Amino acid sequence: MRFDDLDKKMRVFETASDQCVLPGMYMVARLDGRSFTRLTKEVCKFDAPFDERFRDLMTSTARSLMTCGFRVLYAYTESDEISLLLDRDERHFSRKLRKYVSTLAGEASAQFSLQLGQVASFDCRISQLPNVDLVVDYFRWRNQDAARNALNAWCYWTLRKAGEDKRRATSRLLGLSVRDKNELLFQHGVNFNDLPNWQKRGVGLYWEEYEKPAVNPLGNQTVLARRKRIRTETNLPMKDEYGQFIRSLTLPHQTQGA
Repeated sequence: MRFDDLDKKMRVFETASDQCVLPGMYMVARLDGRSFTRLTKEVCKFDAPFDERFRDLMTSTARSLMTCGFRVLYAYTESDEISLLLDRDERHFSRKLRKYVSTLAGEASAQFSLQLGQVASFDCRISQLPNVDLVVDYFRWRNQDAARNALNAWCYWTLRKAGEDKRRATSRLLGLSVRDKNELLFQHGVNFNDLPNWQKRGVGLYWEEYEKPAVNPLGNQTVLARRKRIRTETNLPMKDEYGQFIRSLTLPHQTQGA
């Protein structure tokens, strides 16, 4: 069989399940670290419940995903996950889902592994959201998840450091309300409200414009040129204010019928 014929025959099996995201839909990619509990607690022995070194690894990986060829408006990381809001008009790979999932997972895995010096991997999934309200809800969901995880982690590791074993620490937290957990921490000298906001709210990255001095070659005059750079925000707002912040990132992209 000629190569062209064989290629045409076999390509069908490779592309038969291809799905493309419809035009006008927002794509939000979520990447999760695979077996990161073992990686962070046993292999690398990061501090618990939070370690700035791990935060910086996740932030740096998120930054690399914003510059790897896709039009990413916003990246958000908390715990061992990264969420990416892609421009609604993103057109790479003809919007084929398998391409986004495989490329983003591979990029995150490679970047994180290189920086850590250990093999690490991420999986990826894509949410297809038809309007800005759902985009806002998505990121408020992850923001609230960060707060919940932070409270639980601080309670668990506070008990562990006080001498409780895994089973005892876990069982003591079962059924406790948010108020009860805050009181537990307070009894051990920890005020949850005073903890760094990046632990409770995650870290956001987005593009901002700034002015940079440049020289106009025509008149050899110094001028201010507008450039874009990635801003890392470790003090994100909460609740409705956070929703307004997310909405503001999509505003330039709502004028085409969102």
